[in-house]
Amino acid sequence: MSTWANLGLQNSTSPLMEQLIFFHDHSMLILTMITALVGYLMIMLFFNNYINRYLLHGQTIEIIWTILPAIILLFIAFPSLRLLYLMDEINTPLITLKTIGHQWYWSYEYSDFMNIEFDSYMMPSNDLMMNSFRLLDVDNRMTIPMNSQIRMLVTAADVIHSWTIPNLGVKVDGTPGRLNQINFLINRPGVFYGQCSEICGANHSFMPIVIESIPINYFIKWISNNF
Repeated sequence: MSTWANLGLQNSTSPLMEQLIFFHDHSMLILTMITALVGYLMIMLFFNNYINRYLLHGQTIEIIWTILPAIILLFIAFPSLRLLYLMDEINTPLITLKTIGHQWYWSYEYSDFMNIEFDSYMMPSNDLMMNSFRLLDVDNRMTIPMNSQIRMLVTAADVIHSWTIPNLGVKVDGTPGRLNQINFLINRPGVFYGQCSEICGANHSFMPIVIESIPINYFIKWISNNF
């Protein structure tokens, strides 16, 4: 992968992350235009010799540089508010999962099924296979069906953790004594990785998150065969 690609965001796997990437590009375009205009004006001020001894004020230009930034801010604010609403809106979920952060591993409970719960620990380096990722793979992946609305309830048993999957555009704190809620939809199959994004103690870097997205008929078989 090229250096330029490493500087960008990860490929999206959910409609919400696609919208976040679009908003990022939209904001960066506006910031680039503002930077170019201000830079051009500063260069012109340094290198021109025009003076006007009798210039005291300019009502027109003052009105322009007051109204124009306000309009630009609206072009950033409206898409941002729309995205905030979409991220907080909970549609009718097909499956509800509960995630509990511990020092230093994750527990998952499939609330819609009877007694389906397991812990997810990082795989030691000695147990890694050839296609595994060091410090990212776990012994029990969270498996969910693709193209399905998922509701995630996140909490913690000891200190504050943060359940994060960059591909999904999902990041939610797990706070002891409190249930935080997030929803997402994965639109393609695959394995997606994340890590705890809250400094939660000595082994903070060693509690990764792995989601495996599979077609719904395979998910039903997985539920039937494993539990």
